[in-house]
Amino acid sequence: MTELVPGGNIPLPDGPVSVRVPGAFDVSALVTDDGGKVTGDGDFVFYNQPRVPGARLRDGTLTVDPARLRPGATRVTVAVSPSDPGTGLDALPSPALHVTDARGGALARFTPARPRRETVLLLVEFYRRGEGWKLRALGQGYADGLAGLARDFGVDVVDEADRAGEAPREPAGRGVPAAAAPAGDSDGFLALVNSARSAAGSRPVAADARLVSAARAHAAAMSAAGALSVETRDGVSVHQRVACAGYAYLTVGEHLVSGPRTPAEFVTYCLRSERTRRTLHEAAFTHAGWACAADGPSGDTYWTVLWAVPLTPDGLARTTAEVVDLTNRERVRAGLAALAADPRLTAAAQAHSADMVARDFYSHTDPDGGKPWDRAAAAGAARRTVGENIACGQRSPADVVEGWMNSPGHRANILKTDFTHIGIGLAGGGRAGTYWTQLFGG
Repeated sequence: MTELVPGGNIPLPDGPVSVRVPGAFDVSALVTDDGGKVTGDGDFVFYNQPRVPGARLRDGTLTVDPARLRPGATRVTVAVSPSDPGTGLDALPSPALHVTDARGGALARFTPARPRRETVLLLVEFYRRGEGWKLRALGQGYADGLAGLARDFGVDVVDEADRAGEAPREPAGRGVPAAAAPAGDSDGFLALVNSARSAAGSRPVAADARLVSAARAHAAAMSAAGALSVETRDGVSVHQRVACAGYAYLTVGEHLVSGPRTPAEFVTYCLRSERTRRTLHEAAFTHAGWACAADGPSGDTYWTVLWAVPLTPDGLARTTAEVVDLTNRERVRAGLAALAADPRLTAAAQAHSADMVARDFYSHTDPDGGKPWDRAAAAGAARRTVGENIACGQRSPADVVEGWMNSPGHRANILKTDFTHIGIGLAGGGRAGTYWTQLFGG
């Protein structure tokens, strides 16, 4: 059985998988596509609607059969809230989620940090990767309950109303979810940034609910602390918030800004300098999430704007191939033979990058004492000599190779005559953003 940490994931077996949270909790689920939006009432599983195609809630256990989900569904996000709407999550033990296969065998367990003022907690998400499915631990909380959850997934929660001519509605927190239009661009932000991108020849970006959720959490944390920072005083970085919100990214960029009071002022600020303008105009970005908060002690307005490209198998393959190509250009320039890509070294490099993100470390030696040559051998790469370069925070292959070439030790590995093969791995969502691994063999 795997003990998951926020952002950690496991592959799922074929067939139904069940999740259960013992204790005084209600489990619910939202079925979405990669855009993170529901399409209607049929995308909810909760106590008043315990069955939808591919998902069933019975006696507190949610069973998901990915093969039977509605057409177009690629994600199932599992949330938990107190069974008693008058009780806060902080008054209960931290919810411990248990994952089992169709035969009842234990697959994983996830216990997030104990909630504080949150009233709803996103625990895990099922997501499709290629032809298979995986499970990722989240741990993302909402202090404003189902209303906040609804806002980020493009839904509304029907609650009590006393409008003339309307039937009484059920109380919020135990009510009936109803589909609503996505949050979209109600503040005009997206139209403004896409206009600026169009003027620079870049394609428009689309809003993503997960990025919006991460941006809201980070803007609120900066406002509470009264300081701009990639990592706020709760010890969580903006990149970790993106991962915890369920957005697996290939590339991510961010604007952390204080001062502008409106979307128009924010865009004007970004256009003033080359550095902030470059991120706004970056042609590769396809999705965005934004939020501002001004309820902190300073009264200043703090913005978090996230720009990203989702992680896909093809995108990962293209990016790692580009790192290999740039590395070989440096070798050829130095009069050396190019390195051949080795799928076994690649598997070991990818596993190390993912491990550094999942277990929050940055080292050639993993927490279990494993070294680069141990990882290469475990992946089946029988090489006489093994070397490794790692890096974190760079957003592109060009940036990471340039950084390695500017470091004498890393440069020596890239230009070592004994090496004949190479593998590249990268994983996003760590404390410092993207973690890169370059594994050499000869």
